[in-house]
Amino acid sequence: MIAVWFFTLTTFAGDLKTGAASVKITPPSGTPMAGYYYDRGADGVHDELFAKAMVFEKDGARVAVISCDLIAVPAEIVSKVRSLVEETTGISPDRVMVSATHSHTGPVMPKKIDRYKNLNNATYVKYLSELPGLIAESVRLANTALVNGRLSIGKGHEETISFNRRFFMTDGTVGWNPGKMNPEIIKPAGPIDPEVVVLYAETPEGKPVSTYVNFAVHLDNVGGTEISADMPYTLSTILGQVKDKNMVTLFAQGCAGNINHINVKTKDPQKGHGEAKRIGTVLSGEVLKTYTRLKPLDITDISAKREIVKLQLADVKPEELPIAQEVISRTGKSDAPKFLELVNAHKVVDVLDRKGEPLDAEIQVITLGEECAIVSLPGEIFTEIGMYIKSRSPYPYTVVVELTNGSIGYVPDRKAYIEGNYEPVSARCAAGSGEILAERALKLLNELKSDRP
Repeated sequence: MIAVWFFTLTTFAGDLKTGAASVKITPPSGTPMAGYYYDRGADGVHDELFAKAMVFEKDGARVAVISCDLIAVPAEIVSKVRSLVEETTGISPDRVMVSATHSHTGPVMPKKIDRYKNLNNATYVKYLSELPGLIAESVRLANTALVNGRLSIGKGHEETISFNRRFFMTDGTVGWNPGKMNPEIIKPAGPIDPEVVVLYAETPEGKPVSTYVNFAVHLDNVGGTEISADMPYTLSTILGQVKDKNMVTLFAQGCAGNINHINVKTKDPQKGHGEAKRIGTVLSGEVLKTYTRLKPLDITDISAKREIVKLQLADVKPEELPIAQEVISRTGKSDAPKFLELVNAHKVVDVLDRKGEPLDAEIQVITLGEECAIVSLPGEIFTEIGMYIKSRSPYPYTVVVELTNGSIGYVPDRKAYIEGNYEPVSARCAAGSGEILAERALKLLNELKSDRP
């Protein structure tokens, strides 16, 4: 079942203006940290978290693109951010795109049912109440900073820091993170997307304003209990040192639902701030090389369009609920459940709590002239889906960003549901949902292309 609502705005002619800003969104000490199936609280800060925004204006009409150093941005928070942005800047909610980098060393983002126990922490509750305002403030400041500008874009290629984390195994199964140097690994069960898209904004005099970097790699490099933006911290630091310390660098997470940073062919440990710094440095190097081959974008118009797609839920039976609740009750105890048992139990509880109500998945497309489009998808999307959208897009530079304008969890491609293991076991949406999102995104892209004068 698919239900769709459309919102469209287009503007033509006039000078392009760009603005960028960042606002600190670091949570307080003791904040419950996201990313895993157990409780842990922040006891320090390695580097600050930020909400970073770029605003583009053409002939008086504007769009805003935001990236937050968070594991996700729930739809409820996105809605509040959009309302505040409209109040403070006049930018329509339909033209505001809010994404998360997917850092696992930031705060828990709440949902109706949550696995974490320490969410009543008073300072954390206060932080959550202030978060939408902080994110919206990044747009207000970027809007205030609008100056005449020019945009350029380029594609890089980096294949040494991302790996498909699903593997064909000698026993005929598909394994997930099966361990380094595992002799039972045959080969990866899917591709990586090595494309690095760089969108660069500067003033007519050549002063850097912002850099938007799109690349697909799961951000779980650090671990531990220190707050950190993970790899994008190093990326932003290095690019700022080279270009301008005031330049705002946004990392836009590509479709990395089945991609991580672990090279199973080496024994080298790959966890901690050093690993995040290494990966950030390598990615920075490719961005720096891509700067030398950027192509100017002729922004004759800016367009935006979005739709809400209702996705069917995963197939879960009511009789599974008591078993799932019992499994969850053993978390952290001597008879703790196996990992996939726990993952499936949380999926069962979440899906049945919806009482058959489909998942709302927002797709949004922003186009910058004839050649560049930014596509948002609201979950951890398998890389094959993002690559398919890019391969069929009518825009030669198509940026596909996951975990944007909400999060519906993992969205595998159809074949992964047959192969099994972590992501399809966790997925709240039914098989085929990823393909539906891809086709609806392509429909929007083609509609915007055909609407051009």
